[in-house]
Amino acid sequence: MASPLFLDPKLEPPLKSLLAASRLLHGLVDGLGSPLNVVVPDRIAANVARFRSVYRRHHLEGEISFAHKANRSSALVRRLATTDATMDVASLGELQHALACGFTPDRIGATGPKEPEFLWLAARTGVTVNVEGHAELASLAALVRRHGLPPVRVLLRLSDFSGTAAKVLSRRSRFGSPSAELTGLLDACERHHDAVEVIGVSYHLDTTSLEEKALALEGCVQAMDECRARGMRPRVIDAGGGFGVSYLADGAQWERYTSQLTLAAMGRRGALAWRGHTYGLSSEGGTLRGSLDLYPSHRPLAGADYLDELLRSPAPTLGGPLATLLLENLYDLCIEPGRALLDQCGLTLARVLETRLEPDGTHSIRLAMNADDCALEEHGILLDPVVLHRGEPWEAKAGSAESFGVHLHGNLCLESDLITRRLVFLRRLPAPGDLLAFPNTAGYCMDFNAHRAQQHPLARKVAVQQGSGGWQWRLDDQYWPIHSAEDDAHEV
Repeated sequence: MASPLFLDPKLEPPLKSLLAASRLLHGLVDGLGSPLNVVVPDRIAANVARFRSVYRRHHLEGEISFAHKANRSSALVRRLATTDATMDVASLGELQHALACGFTPDRIGATGPKEPEFLWLAARTGVTVNVEGHAELASLAALVRRHGLPPVRVLLRLSDFSGTAAKVLSRRSRFGSPSAELTGLLDACERHHDAVEVIGVSYHLDTTSLEEKALALEGCVQAMDECRARGMRPRVIDAGGGFGVSYLADGAQWERYTSQLTLAAMGRRGALAWRGHTYGLSSEGGTLRGSLDLYPSHRPLAGADYLDELLRSPAPTLGGPLATLLLENLYDLCIEPGRALLDQCGLTLARVLETRLEPDGTHSIRLAMNADDCALEEHGILLDPVVLHRGEPWEAKAGSAESFGVHLHGNLCLESDLITRRLVFLRRLPAPGDLLAFPNTAGYCMDFNAHRAQQHPLARKVAVQQGSGGWQWRLDDQYWPIHSAEDDAHEV
């Protein structure tokens, strides 16, 4: 077999020490079943603090708002309520959950498509609403008038910004109103002045490009100028999310893997994935076609560091750092990280059911989980799982000099149920009863795609805390931040 292509996961505290508690993790799966999601609430508070330090560095004020859709854990939301973070909700259920977990309405913002019930509860409780366009604005105003509610604070979500580099940077979004339509949207806000109060503008961009985000942020500053010219008093610019996570420990591994994947698509080396899958790449007449349909699993800039770099970036046409532009105008900056606030906040465990040697020398490993229980590949994320052998302590990169190429299969009666399409290289081969731990799955990969196909139960979720006596756990919905790690918790 060709030399292995490892994609070692990035492991920071507390995940690294949690993986070392192999006996605890085996006991949890034995008692609660496979798959099992494990979340670490204290880490999300640490991530908020990292983002807040960037605000202090640039002398900025504003809200760090968790995008709830990234994970539905009660433990994470309750722990977040004890910080200065706010909550971004995108459905009626998420709004109800945030309120029940301790967030007051002044710390909640509503985004995304909104059915009437969602809009009504947001308006009734006094939540700030990110308005997507004319129709939603009219519906919100009608609800406020019909039910005699106080005016609702709103942010106007914009998209399709233009500038000197528009041909390169402009990206169409299905969310928000095109920035060119701002004048008409403000006209409507003035007609509905009895029902809504415009407190600022926002944008949502599905991109990792700093240049494109800088263009949008500058466009929002210019939009705020138009609001002020009409006598409004806007004070908030919401820059959305997209700050990212770096999932891999070694950027060289990522570069090597993607280079070899390109060669495989060109037919210049053997296949790297199930049935020749090439993640969006193909070859036509010796020419590479398509684009790599993968998340950049190793990112030199991610999370709070990405925000810091964005704020240092120059405004495309107005000049000067974007942080200075915000500061000079006395604008608050709101952000909505989801994935980035969940970095290193959890992992997914799966029991090995069968290991089988295939005729081509690779192995097939069947797990007690399906692809949607740990939707790494659904979100384009490639990383190696950690093998936790029963009865043995775990050590990072422990194993023999040889490697094993394995395909990871799920427990559904479907040819397509592959935990990962690519050939995964492991330093030791797991046996039935061992566990595979998929690190850093809290952001979108735990339960965003989960379902009960073929009557398989949904993965349960536990919250863990590290105390003076080691790791303790509670069922996710039984975790409250008023408890210490030693108070009536379970220890294995």
